[in-house]
Amino acid sequence: MKRRNVGIVGTGIYIPDERITAREISEATGGIWAEEAIVNKLGFSEKPVPGPNDGTQEMGVLAALDCLKNTGVDPLEIDVILCMGEEWKEYPLTTSAIYIQERIGAKNAWGIDLQNRCCTTVSAMKIAKDMLVADTSINTIMVCGGYRNGDFVDYADPNMSMMFNLGAGGGAILLKADYNRNLLLESHIMSDGSMARDAGVEIGGTVNPINKDNLDEAYRSLRLMHPKHMKDRLNEVSMSNWMKCIDLAFEKSKVDKSELDYLAVLHFKHSMHIHMLELLGLNEDQSIYLSEFGHIGQVDQILSLHIALARGMIRDGSIIAMIAAGIGYAWAANVIQWGEGSERNV
Repeated sequence: MKRRNVGIVGTGIYIPDERITAREISEATGGIWAEEAIVNKLGFSEKPVPGPNDGTQEMGVLAALDCLKNTGVDPLEIDVILCMGEEWKEYPLTTSAIYIQERIGAKNAWGIDLQNRCCTTVSAMKIAKDMLVADTSINTIMVCGGYRNGDFVDYADPNMSMMFNLGAGGGAILLKADYNRNLLLESHIMSDGSMARDAGVEIGGTVNPINKDNLDEAYRSLRLMHPKHMKDRLNEVSMSNWMKCIDLAFEKSKVDKSELDYLAVLHFKHSMHIHMLELLGLNEDQSIYLSEFGHIGQVDQILSLHIALARGMIRDGSIIAMIAAGIGYAWAANVIQWGEGSERNV
């Protein structure tokens, strides 16, 4: 029996209207970071920040509704919602996927939350494909969610410059079995547990609960708790792990890496972006640097694909790779064959 293929039906995006500029962030650092350095080195001129109604779950809803509008899919067709939205949300211990299910009218679906930090979308897409291939009772899966971890960033903390770009927004991507278009091929994911607690929100869990003395500090306590170890380890392994994920995703997909046409990549400092394109033999017209958005966590890959499609940068026959990384530390890559076609490894 021929294995089912899995295709991308479409995407949806929600970006808040409110913005913070590089100049405002420079002022928040007390002048430690100049506006020009934020723009040229960290690589963003502004980024979206959440308004009063932009909760993590609600931004996931708005992105999911945009996806349904863009694709024309009836929400009653959705079998599963995999929420990749962050744990920082309106109400702790509520399940975001189930909230989104109710708000978008996906009454025939069931939902579950997944978390792999900024790697979650690429990881969730692999999980979605595996589910669709393995279980013929599931035909349509929506991967969606919201992100606003920038709330926790203390711009006065010099160790946190790598996270000054954290923004806010929501993304959604809809996958169908035997869609025969825009095929999600194979993925590869890696993690390195030596950095599992090198970064995170330091105050607010069971180890350091919020109390009356640390209340103000708690809400700015996303930190590098072991900055030297994390930075040294990332310098040692990060780019090689990314390249390994990309190489193995292409190898599993039976696609030559030289065929790569478009890279949907998270936002990081500009020099690293250029270096990655050079390593992959790509030019700057084969990716989008999200300088007007910063890093919206696991939404970045969906946002990049969404914009590239709108700009005509992706056509039938294009080979796309999504790549991601998340604190913990995890790296991931997948391969997508856009347009009509069958899987090359079947």
